[in-house]
Amino acid sequence: MKTLKDIANTYEEALLPLYPVMEVKQLFLMSYSFITKKSSAYYMSNSTNEVTGTVLHRFMSILEELQTGRPIQHVLGVADFYGLSLSVNEHTLIPRPETEELVEWIVKEHQNSEQLSILDVGTGSGCIALALKKQLPPARIDAIDLHGEAVTVARTNASNLNLSVNFVQADILEWDSFMLRNQQYDIIVSNPPYITPAEQKNMHNNVLLYEPHSALFVEEQTPLLFYDVIAEIGKKHLSPGGNLYFEINQYLSHETCELLLKKGYKDVALRQDINRVDRMIKAGF
Repeated sequence: MKTLKDIANTYEEALLPLYPVMEVKQLFLMSYSFITKKSSAYYMSNSTNEVTGTVLHRFMSILEELQTGRPIQHVLGVADFYGLSLSVNEHTLIPRPETEELVEWIVKEHQNSEQLSILDVGTGSGCIALALKKQLPPARIDAIDLHGEAVTVARTNASNLNLSVNFVQADILEWDSFMLRNQQYDIIVSNPPYITPAEQKNMHNNVLLYEPHSALFVEEQTPLLFYDVIAEIGKKHLSPGGNLYFEINQYLSHETCELLLKKGYKDVALRQDINRVDRMIKAGF
């Protein structure tokens, strides 16, 4: 008979060729919590419990998929983000902790605002828009994405969470064709594609092989394309005193700040994330 500890050891032996040991332990605990609906703390005090039948089969099925390098969020079909449980698949980026920090910045600065209008550009799973709606209930939020499959996931998440966000399929590079002339937003936020091809060599295969490249990568020659376009939108569609908030490429932080300053934005603020790398920018217009 196998115990939970035996299964944890099996995960470790099978996944150490792919991941660091602490990440392997986390993968097991995520699998454990997903299957049993119990916390990792419960596992620590019950690791000698025996596991049989369907539960053992589920552990092994998840492990088999993890051995292919597939991200655990795609294996389980869910990802946690800012207190929300979101459906994700191969059509959406897996929400990351750094993006939670961007949401936190907005929430802290606007938690006392009675009326807000927000545009989320490149919404993917809807993580930013839905987290903001949860934390800032009075806000009116529009969110757009180029891909219909991503918009479908975002709408499913909104329905599951009972949160009202207007998700639209649209190409931000053709924004003049769908933005109303008098449409105004207090906040425009985006985590756009910003990784250059040269950076791919440092990325894990579970990102390169399983997450949508169109949401990750930009051309080497135009790495700031989306920041440029969204900044232009802001010039026409930000309310007086409104702000842009961006997640950015850490290697192009100063170039991104310079771009915004040249376009006439003021109070451009650069912030580092928990890993102490340049990751977020706020700019007023």
